[in-house]
Amino acid sequence: MADLNHQVLSYARTLSPPSGWKVEVSGDAIVITATPCVLHQHDLLIVRKQLDAHCPADLMPSENTDLASTNVGKLRNPDLTYIPLSAIESGGNEVPAEQAAIAVEIVSPSNPENDLVGKVRNYPLMDIPLHLLIDPREGDITLYSEPSASGYHQQWNGKFGDRVPIPAPFDFELATDDLVRYPA
Repeated sequence: MADLNHQVLSYARTLSPPSGWKVEVSGDAIVITATPCVLHQHDLLIVRKQLDAHCPADLMPSENTDLASTNVGKLRNPDLTYIPLSAIESGGNEVPAEQAAIAVEIVSPSNPENDLVGKVRNYPLMDIPLHLLIDPREGDITLYSEPSASGYHQQWNGKFGDRVPIPAPFDFELATDDLVRYPA
């Protein structure tokens, strides 16, 4: 199975999706998704402004950066991540996933399973320490932490309007009052 995952990852790296689309690898599947809607971008901006204000000097925000984990044959593209400034030295389109401080996802209305199942399964395997999952369909927020091969060991759950305790390296409470739900 590991060989198949690596073959799929290698093949996915050769793809050039049309403008407005992105390529990810989850297990033995290649996932191609459309870029997000304006409401999605609004909620991401609300989160990003707060994370930026508490971002350590050695990290930088990056939207839609490919996080690659060759150890487990995964390639994921979170809506927002914070990576070391030193990552720019590689000059490529991929960053080793284990260098990411957090992966932020706003659930897509067109393909929610990718965010709610695939990425929740993949991010701990890729050794991403924090995963913030925001679901504008239901107004739900989940913060995962303490990754392992069996998943995240810690999970905080809340609703829009709650304050989310974001741990180090950011170490603050994320206000979610201004997040907007998708229309029913």
